[in-house]
Amino acid sequence: MRTNSRPSARSPASSTADGADSCDLCDLPLPSAPITDPDVGGAYCCRGCLEVSRTLERTADGPDESAVRSRLDGSSAADERDLDDLDGEDAFLAVDGMHCSTCEAFLESVAEGEAGVLGATASYATDTIRIVYDPDRLAADDLPEIVSGYGYTATDRSAADGDAGSDDGIARLLLGGFFGMMVMVWYVLFLYPTYFDLDPVVAFGGYELAFLSANIWAFTSFILFYTGYPILRGAYVSLRAGRPNMDLLVATAALGSYGYSAVAILLGESHLYFDVTVAVVLVVTAGTHYERAVKRRATGLLSELTERQVDEARLESGETVPLEAVDPGDRLLVRPGERVPLDGEIVEGTAAVDESLVTGESLPVRKAPGDELRGGTVVTDAPIVLAVGDEAESTLDRLVSLLWSIQSSRPGVQRLADKLATVFVPLVVALATGTVAVSLATGSSPSTALLIGLTVVIVSCPCALGLATPLAIAAGVQAAAKRGIVVAAETIFEDAPDVDVVVLDKTGTLTTGEMAVEDVHVVDGTDSDELLRRAGAVESLSEHPIAAAVVEAAPVAAADGGGLEAENDDGTVAGADGSTAVDSFERADRGVSGVVDGARVVVGHPDFCRERGLSVPDALESPIDEARAAGRVPVAVGWNGRVHGVVAVGDSEREELDAALETLSVGREIVVLTGDEGPAAERFRAVDGVDEVFAGVPPEAKAETVDRLRARGTVAMVGDGSNDAPALAAADVGIAMGGGTQLATDAADAVIVGDDLEAVGETLAIAASTHRRIRQNLGWAFCYNAVAIPLAVAGLLNPLFAAVAMAASSLLVVLNSSRSMR
Repeated sequence: MRTNSRPSARSPASSTADGADSCDLCDLPLPSAPITDPDVGGAYCCRGCLEVSRTLERTADGPDESAVRSRLDGSSAADERDLDDLDGEDAFLAVDGMHCSTCEAFLESVAEGEAGVLGATASYATDTIRIVYDPDRLAADDLPEIVSGYGYTATDRSAADGDAGSDDGIARLLLGGFFGMMVMVWYVLFLYPTYFDLDPVVAFGGYELAFLSANIWAFTSFILFYTGYPILRGAYVSLRAGRPNMDLLVATAALGSYGYSAVAILLGESHLYFDVTVAVVLVVTAGTHYERAVKRRATGLLSELTERQVDEARLESGETVPLEAVDPGDRLLVRPGERVPLDGEIVEGTAAVDESLVTGESLPVRKAPGDELRGGTVVTDAPIVLAVGDEAESTLDRLVSLLWSIQSSRPGVQRLADKLATVFVPLVVALATGTVAVSLATGSSPSTALLIGLTVVIVSCPCALGLATPLAIAAGVQAAAKRGIVVAAETIFEDAPDVDVVVLDKTGTLTTGEMAVEDVHVVDGTDSDELLRRAGAVESLSEHPIAAAVVEAAPVAAADGGGLEAENDDGTVAGADGSTAVDSFERADRGVSGVVDGARVVVGHPDFCRERGLSVPDALESPIDEARAAGRVPVAVGWNGRVHGVVAVGDSEREELDAALETLSVGREIVVLTGDEGPAAERFRAVDGVDEVFAGVPPEAKAETVDRLRARGTVAMVGDGSNDAPALAAADVGIAMGGGTQLATDAADAVIVGDDLEAVGETLAIAASTHRRIRQNLGWAFCYNAVAIPLAVAGLLNPLFAAVAMAASSLLVVLNSSRSMR
């Protein structure tokens, strides 16, 4: 990422009063004649931004500047830090090992303690930290090392491996389990019988007791300090951050029983509680591993998605150079099928450009010299020469930067257990300390008082509380995976049950995202298959997406886009399978033509056919108008002086659209958000279940639109394109269609692998069920503590029975979590 480029929110009035030259909604540059409306105020880059502002005009009850910043930057109004105002370079790192809000605070403090780091903000929900640094004092390659350590591993966000650290976690659990079994064998054979005044399986004396105790001590030390290292690390981090968490209480119980037992060995005692340490560490570690394993298996359902960013550019001379070597004003050559590397202006050539990746518009747009091109768009049918813009940056790169800015600064929604830990942990520690003090004051021996205090900590050890959320989440993740839904961020289980507004992207979400022939109209008795055969033969030599749709519908396979090289001896061009031959192929701005079966066949815009001398029968005028009204493209096909038919090509609605909307609209508001304008967007206003349509919204404004919609309640965003990624990240719940881009899936909380729109409703339903399961588990865990802690304080339990009670409580949570998710 080159610079800070995240749009900032401003009030409508300030835009005009300050003479600002950027859009009030999305911060894009204003055109020479900005779009304005005296009833709304402000200045806008396009009609879509104006419509969003008109509909979602800020009111006293709506989100203001501080509210938007508070959510996006995770800061309070009293302590607001806007990293976008810092004069430095951005870096986005993926951090393995984050699992609660204390990790966020700790990593931010570590990063900001380094000279040259201007600011940092982290999110455990997305395992991301954003660092703004001074490039004159720090190199980008040095940043991961700064925040790595204490069990955290930082890597460049764009190259991060989501499974980092998984092998190490398996090793910790397996080795811990092995040594744990050895510890328990010693207990079962030698120690437990003596605790109950029974004869041990094998008798032992003073030397044997010392040897036995030393072995148990050594094995438990390995389990505590190796297998339990992540727990101890989490406890240390919580102390450094000043935010007690569940790791701190688990570590206190494990270290307390370990320390008591170690002292008992030195004093020659035989009552040891190393088994409590082993049980606590292994139960918590196993639960965490199970959760991560389920999520890894679910993530494995995702197919390889294409990386859409461009790393290189081709100069006009044909030389390929890295993007970093391209300067403003350089002339770049972009060939058909290639992605435009940087924003700029066409200086040579005319081509149809597919802008769906960055704008969401489904139909290619014809671009000529003097027109602006956005980086990340695709040139489809002819080469062009581009003059790089003044900033030498790409619209797609700006979207990536905006996405990661939102992800890294998005506040990590803490689990309910973590929120309660800030009160529960200090309360238990204070209670245990008070119990020890009271016991000593009433005449108990120091060992007895310490044992009672240890029992309070052990019985309070939140294994059930700590497992309540992750095991329920793992069950929800697994249930979703069976339906072809990958849960990418577990915060979806907290937010999804409360969704009030569902925002749906149009292209690729409500529609298939692919151009296809929707209808064929013919006149004069012309056979529709013959019309498609001739049109497909000519269009097979064009790289235009509409041409590909016509070729796909043709009854006989035609040559592909590279067929121009396959000339016959007579100068004609034929398909690879010997299909219809084409002679004298010609390409123009709005159509193509070629000789098929001795007649020149013209295919393209109706006006293009008229320019070529073909008449359009009156009977076809109505189908042409109807196709345009439905948001489709009418493609005229003619030969021998007249047009014989019209092929309507469009991005068709999904077959499951009506059923999906029927489910989603129950108790929720449905909003369609699209970069398309005109009939392509307007047709959705009449669709049952759709409450509102925002058309012509540029990608930079989608995230801001989602934020403004939050005034209506919790917002879920469903999309598939890179242009949707910032909005997916900014929404309370982001759901990406599996057929979408990698950037969209990276930004989402859940990904629908099967690309089935009906699965959106199922995603929300599974999330709601999981949310209920979490609350059930937490309810049981707190009921257990409400009974067990008073018994421990009263001295009615010893550490062994406390450990058994703790294990039984954890088992109930496990059984409840493993129930079928319906």
